[in-house]
Amino acid sequence: MTLTDQSTQVRPGEELDASVIDPYLKAHLPGLEGMPLISQFPGGASNLTYLVSYPQREFVLRRPPFGAKAKSAHDMAREFRILNQLNSGFPYCPKAYLHCTDESLIGSEFYLMDRVEGIILRSDIPLELGLDAQRTEALCKSFIDRLVELHQVDYRTCGLADLGKPEGYVQRQIEGWISRYEKAATPDAPRWQQVIDWLRAKMPADHPRSAVVHNDYRFDNVILDAANPMQIIGVLDWEMATLGDPLMDLGNSLAYWIEADDPAPMQLMRRQPSNAPGMLSRAQFVAYYAERAGIRIDNFDFYYCYGLFRLAGIVQQIYYRFNHGQTQDKRFAQFIHMNRLLEQMALQVIGKSAL
Repeated sequence: MTLTDQSTQVRPGEELDASVIDPYLKAHLPGLEGMPLISQFPGGASNLTYLVSYPQREFVLRRPPFGAKAKSAHDMAREFRILNQLNSGFPYCPKAYLHCTDESLIGSEFYLMDRVEGIILRSDIPLELGLDAQRTEALCKSFIDRLVELHQVDYRTCGLADLGKPEGYVQRQIEGWISRYEKAATPDAPRWQQVIDWLRAKMPADHPRSAVVHNDYRFDNVILDAANPMQIIGVLDWEMATLGDPLMDLGNSLAYWIEADDPAPMQLMRRQPSNAPGMLSRAQFVAYYAERAGIRIDNFDFYYCYGLFRLAGIVQQIYYRFNHGQTQDKRFAQFIHMNRLLEQMALQVIGKSAL
């Protein structure tokens, strides 16, 4: 049994025509021979990710999802640029080779990047890795260290000073996600009004040091070295990266972080091994991040609650596509229940908060 991340058969309705893609790739990447085999990586609910395998070389192709897309989302040119320029300051970005703007080929833009072969941890840590609690804690801290490292990158030196607008980031994110949530609302979706009112009332100033924020940093977007699983060799899914408040990014990551002693309904939402013996709790995660980053974090309830609301917005946008028949992926039918659970989690945070 291999532990490296494997592609599988392409999901119905998301097929790519190898006979159309092949001539384009050969015209732009000399040395390719034969006809490629195309398979699909099972993870992810936003941009679609395929493995394009030639006899002598493998690539990863990324394209937007089918159906209606939120304005400014799934920008292939932007993600392609981030990968190539951020790599000089953050060497965990895969190398991107080409960006195709001709939508007639596959029905959308796409880009091609290097395949970084390794282990991706999803729901649980494979027993074959033999990670005890001590090694799991070390891996967890390494995971946080990479986030701190990203937030300390000099993005100006990388040529990414125009990637976003750090000033007013906190307010822009709150109001932006309120707007996006409302536009994606379906009749069965929760309103989130109490949470929205609280976020607006408790909104802090932007962090004084802006940073590159990944906006989707979690274990299933991190690649571990198959020969040394304690070593992170790649970070994926840069489609939402921008410049902004690093604590908002930390809140995004903690929204996915389900602890071992969280209630059963929350456990059903877990998509990474954050519950494994040795993994830090959310409070420990924040404390370790603050220590490594050399900053003080006093009001994390706001950032965590924001992360939960933002995650609900993403979940609802995906559910909207399913609800309107724009995707056939049956996984998304349950996303409405996840949205409701996230609202309850946010209300619990507010109920216990001293802010």
